[in-house]
Amino acid sequence: MTPTPRVPGRGRVVSGETLRFRYDGQDYTGRRGDTLASALLANGVHLVGTSIRYGRPRGIFGAGVEEPNALVQIEQPFGEPMLTATTIELHDGLIARGLRGRGRLSPDPDPARYDAIHAHCDLLVVGAGPAGLLAALTGARAGVRVVLVDDQPTAGGALLGGTETLDDAPAADWAARVVAELAAHPLVRVLPRTTALGYYDGLVLALEKRTDHLGESAPARTSRQRVWRIRARHVIVATGAHERPIAFADNDRPGIMLASAARGYLNRFGVLAGRRVAVFTTNDSAYAAAIDMADAGARVAAVIDARAAAPAAWVAQCQRRDIETRAGQVVIGTTGRTRITAAHVAGWADGKPSGGRDGVACDLLLVSGGWNPTVHLFNHAGGALRYDPAIGALVPSGPRPTVRAAGAANGVFTLYGCLRDGAEAARAALSALGRSSREATLPAAPPPGPGAPAQVLWSVPDPDDEAWGATAFVDLQRDATVADVLRATGAGMRSVEHVKRYTTIGTAHDQGKTSGMLSTGVLAGFFGVDVAELGATTFRPPYLPVAFAALAGRDRGQLFDPVRSGPLQAWHTASGAVLQDAGQWRRPRYYPRPGEDMPAATARECRAVREQVGLTDASTLGKIAVHGPDAAILLDLMYTNLMSSLKVGCIRYGVMCGLDGVVIDDGTVARIAEHEHLLTTTTGGAAHVLDWMQEWSQTEWPHLRVSLTAVTEHWATFPLAGPRARDVLAAVAPGLGLSNAAFPHMTWRDAEVVGVPARLSRISFSGELAYEVSVDSWHAQSVWEALLAAGEPFGITPYGLEATLVLRAEKGFPIIGQDSDATTTPHDLGLAWAVSDKKTDFIGRRSFARPENRRPDRKGLVGLLPADPRVLLPEGAQLIATSVVPEPPVSMLGHVTSSYYSVALDRSFALALVRGGSERIGETLYVPVEDTVIPVTVTDRVLYDKENARRDG
Repeated sequence: MTPTPRVPGRGRVVSGETLRFRYDGQDYTGRRGDTLASALLANGVHLVGTSIRYGRPRGIFGAGVEEPNALVQIEQPFGEPMLTATTIELHDGLIARGLRGRGRLSPDPDPARYDAIHAHCDLLVVGAGPAGLLAALTGARAGVRVVLVDDQPTAGGALLGGTETLDDAPAADWAARVVAELAAHPLVRVLPRTTALGYYDGLVLALEKRTDHLGESAPARTSRQRVWRIRARHVIVATGAHERPIAFADNDRPGIMLASAARGYLNRFGVLAGRRVAVFTTNDSAYAAAIDMADAGARVAAVIDARAAAPAAWVAQCQRRDIETRAGQVVIGTTGRTRITAAHVAGWADGKPSGGRDGVACDLLLVSGGWNPTVHLFNHAGGALRYDPAIGALVPSGPRPTVRAAGAANGVFTLYGCLRDGAEAARAALSALGRSSREATLPAAPPPGPGAPAQVLWSVPDPDDEAWGATAFVDLQRDATVADVLRATGAGMRSVEHVKRYTTIGTAHDQGKTSGMLSTGVLAGFFGVDVAELGATTFRPPYLPVAFAALAGRDRGQLFDPVRSGPLQAWHTASGAVLQDAGQWRRPRYYPRPGEDMPAATARECRAVREQVGLTDASTLGKIAVHGPDAAILLDLMYTNLMSSLKVGCIRYGVMCGLDGVVIDDGTVARIAEHEHLLTTTTGGAAHVLDWMQEWSQTEWPHLRVSLTAVTEHWATFPLAGPRARDVLAAVAPGLGLSNAAFPHMTWRDAEVVGVPARLSRISFSGELAYEVSVDSWHAQSVWEALLAAGEPFGITPYGLEATLVLRAEKGFPIIGQDSDATTTPHDLGLAWAVSDKKTDFIGRRSFARPENRRPDRKGLVGLLPADPRVLLPEGAQLIATSVVPEPPVSMLGHVTSSYYSVALDRSFALALVRGGSERIGETLYVPVEDTVIPVTVTDRVLYDKENARRDG
C-alpha cells in the first residue's frame, strides 16, 4: 500500500488542517473537506472489502451515492451501519471498518436528535449543478419563493470534479457566486447536504445531513439529520446523471473505477487515484478524465475507445500529452489480485471482439459506458420515460404539469446545454405560476466543438473464455453477473422486473444506480431486441437508504407513543398499583396488598365487587361530545342501532362497524340535550373513532350541521359497583333519588357529589348495581378520596383493569379487539339485538347481507369451561374437534379470546370465537397446549347472572 501524494494546485480541500481517522484498525490522516473514500485513496487504500457472494476483492468504484462497493460501518463517534465511504464526510476521530454484507446496529442509545420540518415554496429545484443553479437563480430574480436542495456540502455538481471555466474563471467559482447571490435573497432557502428522497403527490421528502455532528466539539444532543417535507407548486429536477460501467471479464478488481469518479477525486480532493492509467470508454466524457490525470502527473497508457473513430479534438489533446488513443478497441478482461495490473485489449468490429489480445499495464482502469440521467424523482412524480438509443438511457419523455427535468437529468450533457436547459425550465415554471422572469444571463461559455457520437455498449465477451460471463459483473454490490442474467432467461424470465427479482440486481443499497440499465441492456442483447421494448424496472422511493431514526425523528422512546397520564396517576402510583398500558394510557392493573401476587389481588378485588362494593378509575375511556341540530342523524348513520329515538336523560349502548360490517368499536351514547350527545368509546379506540366520525361527516355528509369535540381528558370517571354501591353514593350525594324508579338503569342525572358538580350514570360493566361518577378532572382526586372514605364502612375496595376484565367476561361482555378480530360482526358477538332493522342506512349495513356474513358456520362468541376447573387456558390457543391432534393440516375451529379464573364461579373459564358458535353449546372440544390436549365444554357466553337479577341491587 503506497500512499498517493496530493497533487499540488488540485482539489478544494483545506490543505492546512489535518484530520486523524482509523479504518479497519489502521490509523490514517486526511484533510478537512475529504470524504472517507478520498482520504483512503490519498493513503493508497484501494481495497475496501470483499464481495458478498464470492468473497472477491473490491475497491472504491464511484465517488457518490452510486458507489456499490465501499460499504462501511461507523464505530465512532456514533454507531451507524451500511454507509458508503464516498458519502461520509471525514472528521477528526472517525473510526470505521469495511463491511461485507450487512452491518450491525449500535447497542448504545444514540444521543443525537433527529428532526423534521415543513417548508412551502413556489419553486423547488433539486440539484445544484449548472442546470439547477441557473434555474434557482432565474426563480430568485423573479421574486418567487425558491428552495434549492443538493446532496453535496458544496454546490456545483459536476463542475466540482472538472476543470471547465465559465466567465474566464473556474466553473466552481461561478457556482459559488451564484450560491452567494441566492443566499442573499430573502425568499430563497439553500439546503446543502440534502437529498430529495421521493415525490409523493406534490410533497417532496428530503433528508438533510446536519453539519453539527461532524465536529468533535458538537454538543452531545445535537440534531444529526433532518427530514424536510417540502410542498412546492413547481419542481425542477436537475439531479444530473450517473456514469455507467461496462460488463467484461473481471471488471470488478480494485483499481477499476468510473472515469468521472477518478476525475472528481483529482479535481475536488487533489487525489490521484493511480500512477499508470488506462481508460476504456464509449463516449467523449472519459477523455477529459484522461487529460486531467496526465496533467496531474499520471502516466496514461492508453485511451481505449470502442468507437470506430475517436473524436479528433480529444485525440489531438491526447497526442500532446503522449497518450495513445486506440479507436475500435475494447477491454475484454483484466489481471491482478488485490489491484488491477493490466487490461486485456482486443479489436471491436461488428459488435464483437476481433483479432488478438494485447495487455496494457495499469494500476488504474477508468471506465465510461455512457451516462444514465438521474430520473428517479421525475418518475416518482408520474413522469413518463422513454429510451433514447443515442445515449442508451432513459430520459423524460416530456414535462409533467408541475414537474420538469433539466440538464443531465433531461439527457443534456454539455455544460452550456445544461445552463440553457435549467434557465428554460425555470422560465416555463414561472410562466405557469403567472410570473414574468428577468432574463438570466448565461455565462460566457461557447458550445463545445463537435464530438464523435457515443456508442452504446453493454457487455464485451472474451472470445477465448467461454465462462467469461461468470466474472463479468453487472451488479457489483449483489455479485450478480452476465451469467446470472442469462440464467434468468433460461428459467423463463423475459420481463426486466422478473429478472431483477431472480438475480437480485438493483435491490441492494445503491438500488441499481449503476446496474439497472446495464442489466436491461445485457438482457436486450441476449434476446436480440431493442432496449425500448424491454423498458426498465420501476423507480421507487426512497432514492437512497434512510436511517429509521431519521424517519422517526423525535417520535422515539417515550415520544414514539406518548404516555398519557390520568388525573389520578400520582394517587395510583403512591397506592402501589401495578400499571399496564391501555392505548396511550397507563391504567392500574391491580392493587396488591403485602404478599399478594396478581391472581390473589384480582380475586380479592372481584370478590369485593360481587359481595360489597368496588371503585375503579375509568377516566381513560374515550369521550366525544356531539353538538348540532343534526347530531342524532349522524349518530344513526355511525352506529348500527337507532340513536335518534333516545330521550334526553337516557343512555344507549352502541356498536360501530366498518364498511365491511366488522365491529370497530363499542360504547355508550347519552343524550344530554335535544342537540347534544356524549359518546364513550374504548380507551384505545378513542382517537380512531373521532377520526372515523370526522372523515364521514366531512366527506360524505358535509351538509349535516354537527360538530365533534374530544373531551376525554375533561372528565374523570369512576365506576362504583357492587351491592352496596347505592349506600356509598347516598352518603356523598344525599339530595339525589337513587331508587330504581327514580334513577333507572341506562339513565343519567346531574347532581353534586361532596359539593362538586357531577354527572352520574347508571351503567354496569360488571353486571352488579353500578354508577359511573363523572366530574371535572380538576376535582378528580378529592371526589375519589371522598368516595373511598364514604365506602369504608361498606368494605369499599379499589379495583383495577384485571378485575374489570374478569367481571365483564363473566357476564359475556366482549372487549372489541380482544374478543373480536378483523372479521367479526355484531352478530358473531351475540349483539344482533344492537343492529337496527328500522333504519334504512348506516355504515356497514349492506355488508350484513353478504353471503359470507350470513354463513351459519361463522365464528361466534361462546363460553368455554375446561374439564379441569383449575386449568387456565392460554389466550390465543386454538380449538380442534378431536382429543388427539391429527396430522397436518389441522382443521382449527376457533381460538380462545379471553381466559380467567372466576371467584364467583369458583373455577376457570374462557371466551372463544368458535366456528358454528351457539350451535355447538354443550359440545366437547379440545385445546392443544404444548404436549397436552385439554377438553372443554362449549357454553353460552354469559356465565354469571343470566337473568340480570343483580343489576338493580
